[in-house]
Amino acid sequence: MARGRRRNITMMMITDLFWNIGWLLTLNLTMLFAACPDQDPDLQIWNPGHNKEHHAHIGRNRKLLLSSSATVNSIHIFDGGKLVISDSGKDPIVLRTRNILIEDGGEFHVGSEDCPFQRDVTIILYGRSDEETENIHSYFGLKYIGVSRGGTLEIHGAHKLSWTFLNSTLHPGGMREGGYYFERSWGHRGIIVHVINQLGDVIHSDRFDTYKSTDESKRLAEYLDRVKKGLIISVAVNDEGSTKLDEFARNALSKLGSKYFRRLGFRHPWSFVTVKGSPESSAEDHVVYQGARGSAAAKVFKLFQSPNGDHFTVGSVSEWVQDVEWTAWFNRDDERGSGDWEKLTDLKSAFPGKICESPIDMQVATVDGIPAHLTAQVFHKHDLDYGFVCRNKDQVNGICHNYKVRFLCGKPVWPKVTVTIDRHINSSIVDLAEDASTWKAGDVVFVASTDYSMYQTEEFQLLHCPECKENQVKLQGKAKYLHMGREVDGVDMRAEVGILSRNIVIMGEMEAQCYGNNACTYFEFDTVGGHIKMGVGFKAVHIEGALLKHMGQQSMGHYPIHFHMTGDVDGKGGYTPPTYVKEVSIHDSFSRCVTIHGSNGLLVKDVIGYKTLGHCFFTEDGPEERNTFDHCLGLLVKAGTLLPSDRDSKMCRMITDGVYPGYVPRPQQDCNAVSTFWIANPNNSLINCAAAGSEETGFWFIFHHVPTGPSEGMYSPGYSEHMPLGRFSNNRAHSNHRAGMIIDNGVKTTEANARDKRPFLSLVGARYSPHVGADPYKPREPALIKNYIAYKNQDHGAWLRGGDVWLEDCQFSDNGIGLTLASGGTFPDDDGAKQEVKNSLFVGESENRGTEMPDNLFWGPGGLDHSGRALPKGETFPMRGIQIYDGPINVENCTFRKFVALDGRHTSAIGFRFNNSWQTCPNNNMTNITFQDVPIASRVFFGEPGRWFNHLDLDGDKTTILHDVDGSVSEYPGAYIVKHDNWLLRHSDCIDVPDWRSAICSGHYAQVYIQAKHPSTLKMKIIKDEYPDKPLFLKGALGRHSHYQQYQPVVMLQKGYTVHWDGLAPQELTIWLINFNQNDWIQVGLCYPKGSMFSIISDIHNRLSKRTFKTGTFQRTYKMNNLDHGHPGRSYYFFDEDTGLLFLKVKAHKKRHTFAFCSLQGCERIKIKASFADKSSVSDCVLTAYPKYSQMPTVDVPMPKKLQIAQLSNSDHFVEVKLESYKMRFFHIREDMAYSEVNGKKYHHDDEGMQIVVIDGKTGKVVDNRSFRRAILRGIPMHVENYVANMKNNSIALVTSKGRLISGRPWMKVLAELGATDIKLKDKLVFVGYKGSFKPEWVKLAVGEDTALLHEVLPIPITKKLKL
Repeated sequence: MARGRRRNITMMMITDLFWNIGWLLTLNLTMLFAACPDQDPDLQIWNPGHNKEHHAHIGRNRKLLLSSSATVNSIHIFDGGKLVISDSGKDPIVLRTRNILIEDGGEFHVGSEDCPFQRDVTIILYGRSDEETENIHSYFGLKYIGVSRGGTLEIHGAHKLSWTFLNSTLHPGGMREGGYYFERSWGHRGIIVHVINQLGDVIHSDRFDTYKSTDESKRLAEYLDRVKKGLIISVAVNDEGSTKLDEFARNALSKLGSKYFRRLGFRHPWSFVTVKGSPESSAEDHVVYQGARGSAAAKVFKLFQSPNGDHFTVGSVSEWVQDVEWTAWFNRDDERGSGDWEKLTDLKSAFPGKICESPIDMQVATVDGIPAHLTAQVFHKHDLDYGFVCRNKDQVNGICHNYKVRFLCGKPVWPKVTVTIDRHINSSIVDLAEDASTWKAGDVVFVASTDYSMYQTEEFQLLHCPECKENQVKLQGKAKYLHMGREVDGVDMRAEVGILSRNIVIMGEMEAQCYGNNACTYFEFDTVGGHIKMGVGFKAVHIEGALLKHMGQQSMGHYPIHFHMTGDVDGKGGYTPPTYVKEVSIHDSFSRCVTIHGSNGLLVKDVIGYKTLGHCFFTEDGPEERNTFDHCLGLLVKAGTLLPSDRDSKMCRMITDGVYPGYVPRPQQDCNAVSTFWIANPNNSLINCAAAGSEETGFWFIFHHVPTGPSEGMYSPGYSEHMPLGRFSNNRAHSNHRAGMIIDNGVKTTEANARDKRPFLSLVGARYSPHVGADPYKPREPALIKNYIAYKNQDHGAWLRGGDVWLEDCQFSDNGIGLTLASGGTFPDDDGAKQEVKNSLFVGESENRGTEMPDNLFWGPGGLDHSGRALPKGETFPMRGIQIYDGPINVENCTFRKFVALDGRHTSAIGFRFNNSWQTCPNNNMTNITFQDVPIASRVFFGEPGRWFNHLDLDGDKTTILHDVDGSVSEYPGAYIVKHDNWLLRHSDCIDVPDWRSAICSGHYAQVYIQAKHPSTLKMKIIKDEYPDKPLFLKGALGRHSHYQQYQPVVMLQKGYTVHWDGLAPQELTIWLINFNQNDWIQVGLCYPKGSMFSIISDIHNRLSKRTFKTGTFQRTYKMNNLDHGHPGRSYYFFDEDTGLLFLKVKAHKKRHTFAFCSLQGCERIKIKASFADKSSVSDCVLTAYPKYSQMPTVDVPMPKKLQIAQLSNSDHFVEVKLESYKMRFFHIREDMAYSEVNGKKYHHDDEGMQIVVIDGKTGKVVDNRSFRRAILRGIPMHVENYVANMKNNSIALVTSKGRLISGRPWMKVLAELGATDIKLKDKLVFVGYKGSFKPEWVKLAVGEDTALLHEVLPIPITKKLKL
């Protein structure tokens, strides 16, 4: 019985065990079916074969499994139907269909999130736009995968790393380990030697400047003698190496096997490769220098075999390179008369200096741009030496076209030496920043450009690489361009490397060329690709691990991936899991990459957009919020036709749909904005994204004042302009033409009309002012831009308009202009906002020199070593780190590195926006600024007339000002740096900074905005009473067609000014007090015709509420002193009939926040209405105003003391010099006085005559002080001449005179030797001169009858700017 009981228990345990196993198997199978959709047992095999007439309808809960390739007309999945692609089998599946429509409970599955698809499958969407309309869906169009209400789309390909960074630099030629590439230009003159072992490794190299010194020639001979036998030696000339060659060096090279080195001439290119001890192995090339006439190159390439049998080639090229460029088009004659005669001699006379002496080539076209050879006309002359002639009598119709011509001219030659070692391996192993083991042999990857041109991006196929580590891949072929794989000068410039191969491919089937009405005017290829579109109410959409190729169409609404008016697509909208697009590679798209339209909460992660037309990652109408772009990469983004902002200049001019008759396109203003990331609402997040090349811009935040299109009415006007910025962190932009990033502009939200003829959605102005809850009445919420990197953008690293916009821990390098900060706009719109940059790095010209190729339009010398490098815009373009536009801004704890001005290129770390008609705020603050490898002369530049700066005569150009809070810029804590010729801001103790075109000053500063009506076309002249001979002329900030004009001078407070006009004074004036603190004031005298009558009130205007409150009136007084006795409710004006000046005391009565333009209550204003009896006179009262109202100059705020050298962080510094020669009067006693002062220490004259104080140009220390009495000057002038002749080079000479000069001759000669020109002597003379081989900017001479004064700072050490 016991045994039976045990048997029963055993049977029960076995039964339980099998039951549990069965339950677990059932559970696992259920989980398996849920995870892998193709394992669902309810699926039926569906293999429809290939039939283009087959319309597949999958509904009524049918569940089909596609397991082989098929071709159908269309697929409609609905009413519980389900189509799944089988992941079983090895053969790829290719599904061809015109479209796939998923709706009403239909589902389409390719893998799942938990069971990624592993098989290769390609979905091809085919069709033509000119086929019958029955194939075109009213909502989805053609060639689509469409997900409508109730539809489910699940695409989940095999996981692959989407993109990462290059972690080892890829050099042109593919050379890496064992390979070598060396290139130098200007700044590396002489004989370049490389010593190479038999394995092809460079073991030593050196440069010998045998142009400069015979010691270098001797050192070269000794160096070559020490090289061991059997080693390979490469020797080449760069620039010039023959001048100081001696026999030791010539013999040494001849002994090595050279036949030409003994005859080496001036600047002759020469290359030589040999093996030490085997002169018979030598290879050599030598050519004669051609001067400016053209290129000349000596090239040697010699093949070697290493001991282990590998081959490598040592290459050496010594050359003079001549770049070429086309002139502008010339059209001197036209077809009238006997024909169109564009003779070269006539053109040179008509356009002097515009055409080179010996053109290399000539192009001829009609004025409409049609090449001459396509016109079928007969030409009498088409000759490079003669020019072009078309005679009317030679033509069939008796008339020539009107032609224009241009010429190809050679630019000045420049030297270049290149030494290479090529391993002859047609592959490269590169390091990556991440594990790339998911990338396989045969995959295609791209390596992004790390230079200015996005077209330096290159594609490679991966090779099998058993020796590679997890973070390495082997590229087939050699790189054509340099791709950085490291941090350069503190900036992360690693190239992006992305995958273009995936196992799920969705693509459009394309025609061989463009056809029909498909933008063929602009594109030669077919642009009607496939597209995926999600409509409102879809049930679920998740797309990952797919490649989309040839998708998108040049028509509205048809994009590779498009969420159209789908609302909230995350948990807020009930989507679990939230909708996403991940690990998708989109390339060769014909319209955008991912479009989010009227949709919120979408996650776009690890998505690549590569080679696309139009904006790539695109938010459309303005209401799109809470979307996240995480680790997305876009590059090679080119113009498209859809929106004005997509278009290039040609498209902008030619596409006239939606414009009003008479519209004249302005491409730069209306169009030209194609961007990698086009963000129409700030409340979206961009994290870890890269914009690696666009024809215009990387990241552009644009504003819709009201939502447009189907989104109309979704938010109130101005909502998006006040919306706080989502998260913007760890993003980067490079290789973009216009800018890495822009926050600015809006789009036109009204149709074209007679008042505004521009088309709908053209670019217009907008201002960004983020506030809590997008409510301008609530506190401001700063837009934070963190860890942003911008490099090699041709125009701007970033252009940011609005406030508050704050940047922190950002990096800018090699941009035309690193960062431009522009305020919120007029007054501004959001008063009290500021822009801020903290803890950021700015690099001018880094070690990333680029590759000299046709893709780099500009190449020339630059950087600290003056080497050849790619340039952002033009050879003379003045690169700047930060460009100040208006303000207020705060720049704190930032570093500027490697900004070096050249002779002809005004590079500077800090500059101002040139050609600026707007204002400059005195609250532009700089604190704790560090300069590294920035000569002190290159720290700041205020501009000068010439190319790029034009005439420098716009109002904003004249009113520039900068506040150096702690002296880290100028060495004067608390100083203001102002334009050198603006005497509204200067006083007598200001110090000139000639290299900066500025002056260092002290004072309290503010602004007045003077608005003028009736008329609004006048030029204004404003004068500070202390300096009546130094007026400031202002044209006004607004266009000539504005109904009022606005003048915006910066003024020194507690001073008097007069204002004059070049015509009859305006009948209405409004004076706004800007940046005035409580009780700040100025006195203003306004010129009016005699007999004028006035009505004057004061008020406060609140720009936020747009309400105005009257605060007081002005009554006339007949005593000037009464101006000081007014109070806020009642003030006085004084009208001086004799001079025509209306005097007011303009005073602020309200408190102001630190960065607010106006008071807490609003902007305090004075409004003047005048009526005139005499309307014929010009309201310029200068001749009667002065000297009557002249004031003695005073310094209200003492100048700050200069920092001591021990307090400075740089070896570069200023030395302050002040020289004065004057007559001192005390009653009837007159005495001549003179002194020189250096860093506060005075050197007085004891006797009448000349004093010379000598300063060492390297250290800034005074090394001598010599006086020459008047008797010596009269009798033995050679004393002075000998003294100057024996003065060491690189010496600063401070020259002052005391007493009356007897003779000008000795002075003239001495001063000329020290750099003075155009010398006209008077009784008093002071002079800052230089003994050296060039003339610095600060060499100055001042003379006068009673006084002569110079006060300036000089940069130490004194260095000569290298020439372009």
